[in-house]
Amino acid sequence: MSSRCDLSFLIPSSSFTTHPPPISSPPPTPSSLLKTSRRVISLGETPVLYKRKPVPLVSRPSHIQEDQEIWTFEQTGEVFTTYQSYLQRGDFYRQKRFSCEITGHSGLTFFEAFQSESDASGEVEDAFPHALKGPILRKVQFSTISRLDHLVDHVYEDFKHDYYPGESIVVTFGDSSRSPGILREKTKFPELLRADGSIERSAFARYRVCLNNSSDKEIVVEANDLVRERKTFTKQRLRSFLKKSIDHESWIGAPWCVKPEIAQVYQISGSLPPHLTYEHQMAQRKAHSMLKKNDFDGQLLNFSPGLPQLKPKGQKHKRESQDAARLGEEYQRALAANPDFGKIPQQQVEQLLTGPNGINGVSNIVVKSQPKQPPPPPALKYPIEDLELPPVPNKAPRPALKFLSIDPPTPHILPEKSARGILMRSVGPLLETWDTLNVYCEVFQLDSFTFDDYVEALQLTHDIHHCTLISEIHCAVLKKLVNDVNDKNGQVQFSLPESKSSRSEDSSVADTTSLPSPTPEPETKPSARTTRSSLAKSEAADLKAVQTAGSSTIESKVHRAADMEHATRAYDWKMRLRKRDFGQGAWVYIIVGLLYQLSNDPRRKGTCDEILSKLAPPSQEATIQTAISQYPLIDINTRVKILEILCMLSLETKAVRIYMEECNNNMTEFRKEKIDMQRKRRAAMEDLQSLHEERKILQPKSRTTSPLPELEGLNDSKMTNGTEDEIEIDDEDVVVDTEEEEKPHQGRSLRRANDRATQRRKRAEEERLRKERLQAEKAKKPSKQEKQYEKIVKKIEEAKDQIKEYEEEVSVLENDLRESDCPRTRVLGKDRFWNRYYWFERNAMPYAGLPDSSTAFAGYANGCLWVQGPDDMERQGFIELCEAENRQYYNAFKMRVPERKMIEEGQTHVFNARQWGYLDEPDELDKLIGWLDTHGVREVKLRKELQAQRDKITKYMVQRKGFLAMSAEKKPEDEEATSRMSTRTKTYTGPAITRRCFAWTNLTAEREIGHMHGEPKPPANNRKQGKAAKKAVEEDVRQTRATSRQGKPLTRQGSRYTF
Repeated sequence: MSSRCDLSFLIPSSSFTTHPPPISSPPPTPSSLLKTSRRVISLGETPVLYKRKPVPLVSRPSHIQEDQEIWTFEQTGEVFTTYQSYLQRGDFYRQKRFSCEITGHSGLTFFEAFQSESDASGEVEDAFPHALKGPILRKVQFSTISRLDHLVDHVYEDFKHDYYPGESIVVTFGDSSRSPGILREKTKFPELLRADGSIERSAFARYRVCLNNSSDKEIVVEANDLVRERKTFTKQRLRSFLKKSIDHESWIGAPWCVKPEIAQVYQISGSLPPHLTYEHQMAQRKAHSMLKKNDFDGQLLNFSPGLPQLKPKGQKHKRESQDAARLGEEYQRALAANPDFGKIPQQQVEQLLTGPNGINGVSNIVVKSQPKQPPPPPALKYPIEDLELPPVPNKAPRPALKFLSIDPPTPHILPEKSARGILMRSVGPLLETWDTLNVYCEVFQLDSFTFDDYVEALQLTHDIHHCTLISEIHCAVLKKLVNDVNDKNGQVQFSLPESKSSRSEDSSVADTTSLPSPTPEPETKPSARTTRSSLAKSEAADLKAVQTAGSSTIESKVHRAADMEHATRAYDWKMRLRKRDFGQGAWVYIIVGLLYQLSNDPRRKGTCDEILSKLAPPSQEATIQTAISQYPLIDINTRVKILEILCMLSLETKAVRIYMEECNNNMTEFRKEKIDMQRKRRAAMEDLQSLHEERKILQPKSRTTSPLPELEGLNDSKMTNGTEDEIEIDDEDVVVDTEEEEKPHQGRSLRRANDRATQRRKRAEEERLRKERLQAEKAKKPSKQEKQYEKIVKKIEEAKDQIKEYEEEVSVLENDLRESDCPRTRVLGKDRFWNRYYWFERNAMPYAGLPDSSTAFAGYANGCLWVQGPDDMERQGFIELCEAENRQYYNAFKMRVPERKMIEEGQTHVFNARQWGYLDEPDELDKLIGWLDTHGVREVKLRKELQAQRDKITKYMVQRKGFLAMSAEKKPEDEEATSRMSTRTKTYTGPAITRRCFAWTNLTAEREIGHMHGEPKPPANNRKQGKAAKKAVEEDVRQTRATSRQGKPLTRQGSRYTF
């Protein structure tokens, strides 16, 4: 890369300790070195770019002695007389911040970019047609097209159908045959015009071509009969050739110039025309700006021709001169009528009018200054803030919301039947806990369940211990909070505050160790003058204080969780949870112990005490059976609070964190695979387009009138199979019609039945003839061209099938990404009043729940579009404005924002983030999309998301409605069957079979651990059978499960779903 030389002797090898060893050939002298590098240094810069500008070279030292030591770079020919400057320049060249001018590759060192430029320059020199180089360079010399891309397009269009002697071309004949040849001569014929100016003959050219297959045969053809070989003259090669050959200065409007050494080869003049020089362009711009000024405050309008002419004189300039003369004449007439007209004396005006630069005796006039008009307001650029859009009168309001609560925000709205006992403050936690349990169902080892089953199960008051869904949810979450007794000794997986007993023991131990001997407290002595009455009064006061303290402790005791914990201290809730002792509803006692210890946290104390007052009331005994019997009596709002606390604690556990990390890693892999598939699809589309062009060239004339159906929709970017499906459907319709017409018609005759039968017979006949014609064409021996054509058609079909596979794979990967995005719940968007819209199936779960769930037959997960009210900050900043802002808004729109909200939202509203409503009808979804305004910055995004997800949302809304209607129809039959059940020999104690939630069972736990969470572990023999069954199930799943190239499941749940 570099060499170090001296004039009289070779430098010893020891001087190269920090540099590459010297070359074996003798070092050149400074004079010969400067002579060889004179060409590069004379140019002053290299083709390598640094920050998109050519790298300037260091100038040569002026005086070098014969015995002086020098350092040089062979690539640039730069010479340095000091070692420090040489090292600094080398450090600059070794930075990876250079780019090649021809290829555009960046992130290279100077020498890598220099080598890339050299290689690319040779490739461009060899690949580009030599015959076109001279004409193209003459075309672009002194061109003022600023952008290189535009220049390439302009040159390509001019030379695409123009050919020059010496080119290798292909001649096409009338019989579709082709023959290569060399172009010898070119004759141009100019355009001929008639006397009236119309075109008699357009310009054209004729070419004499020598065919390659016969050296002595020459033919004369026109441009329409000539084509170039593929990839001979392309925009990419033209761009590389121009980047290598031309350059321009950095000022705006600088012309493109061919590099001097290249211009000398092709004998192109390099002298710049005067009107393209920098000085002339600056003067022209200055004159242009003066002419464009519109403020004539008492100044003289100059109509003299002394200014430089920016354009050749034409009709426009002639009209401007005539207008100037007319203005001068009008000024003279005004001056004759009123001598005081104008701002300057009469003598000066006459002098100016008779000046040497006058036009028709008029040179300059004076115009009175006019007041400047205020500029027009800028045009609005949509989208803008939604509430700044004016209200649309007589527009339909937003569709009415439904509320899953007995206290809806709008009092006159009746609650839904399914909202029994639910308060509005519990709807948000209800949705949050359902979403958490379904998103992390793999961590909890739970089957997915519908939101309606979840609500129904939490509303149960009878037979609640027979509801598998309730017990499995609590047991599954509790098992993740504390490890098994055999797993790290039952370590607690979340931050648990210390209990009061442990704190009291620690404090007592600390007191005994810090105080060596107790000090007796001094007795309270009465005052100096004490009587019997005063002593009696003090004793009565002390007794009253003791009674008050006792009553306060009784009043402050709102639950008996502490007594319950003290009664079971030998086998407390932690030990019971470590041993997974959930039988007979014991999980309720575990929750009591957990909540009691969490109540030591001041942030959770109020909520925990409220729950414990219902599970361990002070009026009952502090036993486990009390807690188990109290759980069916608490309402759904309290149960939701318990699940909310458990779900929040589970998010702190290591199992959930590991699962999140795995999902993030899977998302990274899915994104890479998606990009790879999109790249392959793009390449396949390009290949398909090229095959389509070849098919057009090889297509026989007999087939031009009837395009092949397999090539229809070729330009469709999605390459769907709609065309082929339509063709198959049409064929089936034809067959059905022919079969139907053979059957005798029974019943009332239809109008135009005879015409329809005739049309059916005609279509059937045409179809039969078409098939016979296709069979005849297949039987006929095809020609060579037809064989090539059929081969191309077959390749097109294969390419289309490959593109469809890539598109299906991209769709699967997009669904995998959606199902792996578990850390956050994404909102669809916000409307003009900052209401948030959620579709929970979109977030990290299959649209219809797990396909192998026990309730997968329901066909949906939530089936509703949920609407949440605005946050407090959004409500106070955008809806509830201050008085001044309210007045300003009222002046603009004749209403305030809250009034507008009440009008445009219709009869139902949500006012804060703790209020929720929902839509569950497809018609309501369409009305909502129509209600949104695309000119608003928030609603345009929300509308886009709703339109993208509309089909899926509508599908599962319809599925939910159908499933609930079917369940409602079966309910009377089930009740009747229950009433007829015989209880003569035994009492029926099972749950009511009319509840949907009783159909759920935890198949996931049975497959993975051999039993449900609330059940004890099976005995050893049963455990072995369970393991064998589990292994068989896993093997079956593994065989049917689709995996990626790394062998991992392609979806979060391990199988693909229809979406």
